[in-house]
Amino acid sequence: MAPTIKFRPDRSDREPGAGLLQAMVDELRQVYDGLDLRGPDMPRAEPEDLSPPGGAFLVGWQDGTPVCCGGLKRLPDGAAEIKRMFVISEARGQGVARQLLGALEEKAAEMGYSVVRLDTGPRQPHARALYESAGYHPIGNFNGHPVATFWGEKKIGGTQAHAV
Repeated sequence: MAPTIKFRPDRSDREPGAGLLQAMVDELRQVYDGLDLRGPDMPRAEPEDLSPPGGAFLVGWQDGTPVCCGGLKRLPDGAAEIKRMFVISEARGQGVARQLLGALEEKAAEMGYSVVRLDTGPRQPHARALYESAGYHPIGNFNGHPVATFWGEKKIGGTQAHAV
């Protein structure tokens, strides 16, 4: 049975979100041989991108401990991009990532988005499996991510192609 996670809006540039994001950056550097998420060719997800009015950032809490985070960023065509999804190692394998993905989709729908997109790289097959099992279908490279090998899209909360 998956643990109960409570999601709260927060900011990605203050604790606990900043610490969770730093742990994600450190892990991705190891997984992808020194990858710099802030490199010049990487898609951006700055605190202002992950803040209202077009964005959001959620931290998931389990028994008073922050265990996951993720953000939403508005894309130029009016879709939302899910960014910076991360679950601490101690909370993995328990359904937390699926709950986080669902919470981000719900938040996107609340914000008026009808399409969400995301990406993941070749050394994260578990992430791709999660996204595909959650209904994301493969699309082209919408964000110019030089390392990703899967880009996915899902319609949420309506039938419009894009939010206005």
